[in-house]
Amino acid sequence: MDDTANTGNAAGDIPPDNPLGHAGELEMRRRFPSRYHWDEHNLPAMLRPTISMSLARFIEAQPFFFIATASAEGHCDASFRGREYTAAGAPLPALRVLDETRLVFPDYTGNGLFNSLGNILVNPHIGMLFVDFERQRRARVNGTAAIQRANDAIQDIWPQARAAVVVTVEQAYGNCPARIPRLTMIEDSDRDY
Repeated sequence: MDDTANTGNAAGDIPPDNPLGHAGELEMRRRFPSRYHWDEHNLPAMLRPTISMSLARFIEAQPFFFIATASAEGHCDASFRGREYTAAGAPLPALRVLDETRLVFPDYTGNGLFNSLGNILVNPHIGMLFVDFERQRRARVNGTAAIQRANDAIQDIWPQARAAVVVTVEQAYGNCPARIPRLTMIEDSDRDY
């Protein structure tokens, strides 16, 4: 899976986020103080540039996740990404963590609009949200994304994938569990359409 090639902007051309937040985040923290006081010591301790082993286990265990992308002009799009199944009905992973700084997820044939991939092509920034509704936990990964055609290594994992998105992590962190409703997954309910 190392033949990643973003067919748009190179992730190396995009500066990473300010570790303390951009001007808008800093201003909103000033306007609406909370019990949390983020500074150069505790904020980088939470917003890590790597995926820990426990976070990797958590995100790989999720049957679905959400992504946010934006066009070059900043027009946003949110998308649901769910797992596929083998012909025998066994669930495939929704994504794989490649190492502490990279993860990969498949792209399947959809409605043909290419909202997410089109955005990634012109603006590689991506936000990812993982929610475990049964345990009321969530995590986030923010980074830069690159699109690659589905090669043999990708199709060994996801036979129906036509492409894959490789994400290089800028921020990975557990997120506040407040207000997550407790929901129960019903076996095979994610295959019913």
